[in-house]
Formats: sequence, C-alpha cells, structure tokens
Amino acid sequence: MAVQLGINPLTWTNDDLPSLGGDTPLEVCLQEGKQAGFAGFELGHKFPREADKLNTVLAAHGLKAVSGWYSLMLLERSVEEEIAAMQPHLELLRDSGCKVMVCCEVTGCVHGDQSKPLSLRRPFPAARWQEYTDKLGKVAKHALDHGVQLAYHHHMGTVIQTEDEIDELMQRTGPELGLLLDSGHCLFAGGDPVAVAKRWASRINHVHCKDIRKNVMIDAKNSNISFLDAVLNGVFTVPGDGCVDYPSLFAVLKENNYEGWLVVEAEQDPAVANPLVFATLGHKNLQAMATEAGLM
Repeated sequence: MAVQLGINPLTWTNDDLPSLGGDTPLEVCLQEGKQAGFAGFELGHKFPREADKLNTVLAAHGLKAVSGWYSLMLLERSVEEEIAAMQPHLELLRDSGCKVMVCCEVTGCVHGDQSKPLSLRRPFPAARWQEYTDKLGKVAKHALDHGVQLAYHHHMGTVIQTEDEIDELMQRTGPELGLLLDSGHCLFAGGDPVAVAKRWASRINHVHCKDIRKNVMIDAKNSNISFLDAVLNGVFTVPGDGCVDYPSLFAVLKENNYEGWLVVEAEQDPAVANPLVFATLGHKNLQAMATEAGLM
C-alpha cells in the first residue's frame, strides 16, 4: 500500500473527554474530513461496530477505515482473556479492510483522568518486562493470524510513554509486533521522534502526525497538570503548526520505504480550534511535507 493520509475523529469529538464535541454527529466528522482531503478515518466511539454498517457509512463518503484503538490490559489479563476481549474489535477491523490495530497498555493509566497530573504516571514495572512481552508477542501473533498487525501506541500517561520504554518494548519483542510512532506523544514525553524512527524504522507500521505547541508543553510540565488539561490548553495541533521536525522524520520513513498511513491525530477543543479549519490545514501541510520527502 502506498502512503495515504488519514485522520482521527478526535479533531471533532473526543473519546477520552466526551464533553469535547459530544454533540457533533458522525456525519459532520466524515463530511468535513473528506472535504479537507483525507482518504480515511480511524475509528471512534460514534462509529458503527458492525463491519457491514461501518463500510456502508464510510463508502458513502468515499472514505476507508484506517484502524481503531484497542485498550490492552495484559498486565492484569492472561493471553487467553486478552484475545477473547479483543476478538470482536479485531474482526471488525479485518472485515473493514484495516491492516493494523492500534493498541496500548492502559493498566494503571492516568491519561483519561482529568483529576490526575501526569507526574502520577506509573512507569512500566521493570520486573515484569519479560512476562509482559512474552504475552504481548502471543497476542500479536494471534492478530497476525487474522490478517491484522498490532501497532503499539506509546502514549502519555501510560506505562509505556518514554523513549527508553519504547526501546525496551521493541528490543524484547519480535517483528510480529509493529510500532505506532506518534510524533507528539514522543516529544511530549521528552523523546526524539526522529531518533526513534531511525532505530525502529523496520517495525513502524503506523504513524500519528500529532504536532506540539512547545510553549504549551513546557507550561503543562511546569504546572504539573493532567493530560486532558494539557489537551484543553492546546498542547497538540496539526502537523506543520508546531515544533515537530517532520521533514527529518519523513526522510527517515522514506529511506526505509515506509508504506502505510500517515494519520493526523491532533485533539483540541473544537470550540476553540475549528475542526474543519484545522483538518484542512493539517491535510495541506501533511501532503506538502510527505510529497517533498518523496513519500507521495
């Protein structure tokens, strides 16, 4: 698959903070996403959960299903319990033509709790790396057997957040597990997205193009606020509107023959950041930078 540009519905309506865009109909998200120029959407809580209905809704707008978030709880569940929990979502993605499934370990996470500052984030329990990655590898192989590859999403407020934690996860797992590189989360966590891309390019199977407003990020860290409050303050924006070095990142992806989706995922308060305006800006900037890098 050649590189394609997609978007996440968080631009319009937020899964973690339903008050943001809660009244925005799915039809508006799809119409405006298509108008902005995107080829596909990641899924959110307003999308149908049956493949035939989902495919019909997307096809009506000339859009494709890109992927969809799944919350892993392998620090608490057995492999068998996790596979049983994920199976309906896995089959939905497969039957909708998706090649990857976004996943993230959420046991003990704080990213969805507005009352908890990011400083209360629980690091990955060091003594459990081998146990965890053995289990994750088995779950990843199960997904592959069903035609979908897991794309692990390092994420602020979760047990795998930092560049070192990304490295540890990748070193302890095999090629059955893909890496979702999220430029914004990596930078917010103090990491270097370009350096991560250089080390793990062969494992990257999905990319979230989330830019960072540097001054808001610095203030969020200094003020010790929650992840959701940082979002409300505008820490994230669309690619090309912040401080992420996308030309260097895309050069690495091109050098390593990345083929997959580049997804704008830039949650903001839609009452402050007009979704159509920012989706259009994000597509324009992303297409220009991806074209310049030779990815399109």
